Amino acid sequence: MNVLVTGANGQLGSEIKDCQHHFKALNVVYADLPDLDICNEDAVNTFVTINGIKAVINCAAYTAVDRAEEDAETVRKVNAEAVFNLVKAMEKVNGKLIHISTDYVFDGTKYLPYDEEDTVSPIGVYGTTKRDGELAVIHSAMDGIVIRTSWLYSAYGNNFVKTMMRLGKEKEKLNVLFDQIGTPTFAADLASTCLAVLSSEQDRIDKAGKVYHFSNEGVASWYDFATAIMKISKIDCEVFPIETKDYPTLAQRPHYTVLNKTKIKKDFNITIPYWRDSLEKCIQKLNPKKK
Repeated sequence: MNVLVTGANGQLGSEIKDCQHHFKALNVVYADLPDLDICNEDAVNTFVTINGIKAVINCAAYTAVDRAEEDAETVRKVNAEAVFNLVKAMEKVNGKLIHISTDYVFDGTKYLPYDEEDTVSPIGVYGTTKRDGELAVIHSAMDGIVIRTSWLYSAYGNNFVKTMMRLGKEKEKLNVLFDQIGTPTFAADLASTCLAVLSSEQDRIDKAGKVYHFSNEGVASWYDFATAIMKISKIDCEVFPIETKDYPTLAQRPHYTVLNKTKIKKDFNITIPYWRDSLEKCIQKLNPKKK
């Protein structure tokens, strides 16, 4: 099966490149700007036809949460309208689609892990447009699913892990939020899950519903995450906990977005690693000479 990975140069797309050799039945085609603009419907249809694409993993997204508040038109094109283009293209060829979404579709007011049936209530432009993209998949008749994830990081691109490692080497101490709670997700774990879903023997990947949750196992605050990064990296930088009110940002963030992964583990028979174990693997990938 020919699979198109959009946003191929980002964190998730790059990790898919690293693990695709484990999935021999899938012939993966990678695309990103400027080679393919998924906001252009004609370009998407032409690419799908020429390359015989029968499935898409949509990793493309506008993820700059604060900047999104001042660039809503562009954000909507990438996070919502482009998803409609991919859905329509897959409908024409009776194909499959995995669309990556976010924990930011929730407002973070719950105190138990969110499951797929919980009410969504995004609190910013980023979350709102990602929800609109979800609806394009949810309301389609095609064989497609949404996978919501949280706090994504990898050895590629810009992310919290790499930022903390850089700042930790530059500063003696850092202040990091302790009152925003979620779970880090190593993009390599999500990458292998996406490919495993497409390789599954189920007749339809949306057999048990259109929406799934995926993150690593466990719970952490950004403070916990940063502290673990310093310890695993052996960086001598002290991390101090602060509250959200002490670190104002343009976009409001949800305070609690731990995701319940029971459904995806059951339906696709996958095991999800603990977040600190995956963090160790990522840091080892970044610092292969450090043990």
